[in-house]
Amino acid sequence: MKNYISANEATFGPQEYKNFTGALGAFFEQQCPQLGGSLSRQALVGSIYNMVCRFFPETTHLKPGQMPWVVVDKTEKTSYGKSMKQTALVPVVIDIIGVDDIEQRKQGKRLKEIKKDAVARICQSVDKQNGCITQAELAILLKISTPTVRKYINEWELTNEKVLPRRGTIHDMGPTLTHKRIIIKKLFVDKLTVQETSRQTNHSFEAIHRYISCFKRTLLCYRKGLNLEEISHALGKSKHLIKQYLEIIEEYKTKGYVLDEIEKYDAKIAPHYEENPPNELLPSELS
Repeated sequence: MKNYISANEATFGPQEYKNFTGALGAFFEQQCPQLGGSLSRQALVGSIYNMVCRFFPETTHLKPGQMPWVVVDKTEKTSYGKSMKQTALVPVVIDIIGVDDIEQRKQGKRLKEIKKDAVARICQSVDKQNGCITQAELAILLKISTPTVRKYINEWELTNEKVLPRRGTIHDMGPTLTHKRIIIKKLFVDKLTVQETSRQTNHSFEAIHRYISCFKRTLLCYRKGLNLEEISHALGKSKHLIKQYLEIIEEYKTKGYVLDEIEKYDAKIAPHYEENPPNELLPSELS
């Protein structure tokens, strides 16, 4: 039986398809018939449309000095050899010019300090938008070199005793010593809990636990007289990583910290964390 179509539907119905989703659906139907039927194409078109809305937002609401950017998703799971093509991304809005930048320039604040504040501001802003930015991206955005970005981050973190949230720290990919020094100090010198350290350094419980485990095992091997290569082999860790922990240990010796007390100290862990610890040795099992 032939379906009846009203005059209004025949006249105005086709207008519904004169948009981006209609054009995209027609493209898939004509150029990619192997994708399947109408329902499959509609689902794909809907997903693509949602991505376009996220990654190409309207710019009328952006303030002067702001710009859209795309970064790695903060919740993304990292693994060795994982390419950027396999990595989830999120769009964010970045304040290239801070609300106080002009006033600070008027007052004669050094450009280095303004850029250092900008690095911290951008890292923290992106983190609040569920993304994580890299040092390379900061170098591009602020028109400075990556070594300069690294220097600014290290200086800011040491001055504020906080770890700036960025991809290297959030996904535990950073080779730098600064955030390790801060985390170890908060745990073993300031004697903060795992939760407090996690919150102040933007690291997960699992990442904090890895620092506790590796540092205590390195310290144990060091006090037994093992050298860098022997410790690296015994713990199955890179020489670069072990060298970083040995530098912290030597720094503590210079400052007069009692290594025996540090070795025996167990960072406080909340009950709910002890019930579901990561698949590594707990600190109390390392001595």
